[in-house]
Amino acid sequence: MDIILLERVEKLGNIGDVVTVKDGFARNFLLPNKKALRANEANKKVFEANRAKIEADNAEKRSAAESHSTSVEGKQVVLIRASSNSGQLYGSVTVRDIAEALNAEGAQVTKQMIVLEHPIKTLGVFDVRVSLHPEVAVNVQVNVARSPDEAELQAQGVNVMEAMFEEDTSGFTEAYDPNAEPGEIAVEEEAPAEDGEEQA
Repeated sequence: MDIILLERVEKLGNIGDVVTVKDGFARNFLLPNKKALRANEANKKVFEANRAKIEADNAEKRSAAESHSTSVEGKQVVLIRASSNSGQLYGSVTVRDIAEALNAEGAQVTKQMIVLEHPIKTLGVFDVRVSLHPEVAVNVQVNVARSPDEAELQAQGVNVMEAMFEEDTSGFTEAYDPNAEPGEIAVEEEAPAEDGEEQA
């Protein structure tokens, strides 16, 4: 389907561009969200007649988004989640979770603004893009941890899962037997049998 863009759409084009997109994308996303018009003669005339106003509105929204970006850019939010010992979350972090956490910090964003390239399914610190306007995007950090203490360590750059794994293995030391053949496991000496008991 050929459409006329009413705003900049990433990987498609800018205001006024006539582009061809899949019918489903146009019908389900671009047209209902007023990001585009069908590219027929009537709509082309309507667009050209209103082009100055559309561009002025866009410039106004862009400058509002730019001033808003200062209160969002670089924000760090902590999400506490349960996970397995390997760091896999039970479930995943959604755009709604991120938007709610940012809004609790006073960011004023909607879940439609959160751009999540891949679902977050593990513990760690992730950079997430927030698109405040088609031409204004900022980055925030989402710190997914099992406790506030772990979140603090992760914020300092500590890989909590690696640190935990090292702690688990550090207490295990193998018995050393100098006479053992390579590949044999050292066995502790058995206590001598008491009187009256047969030797094994």
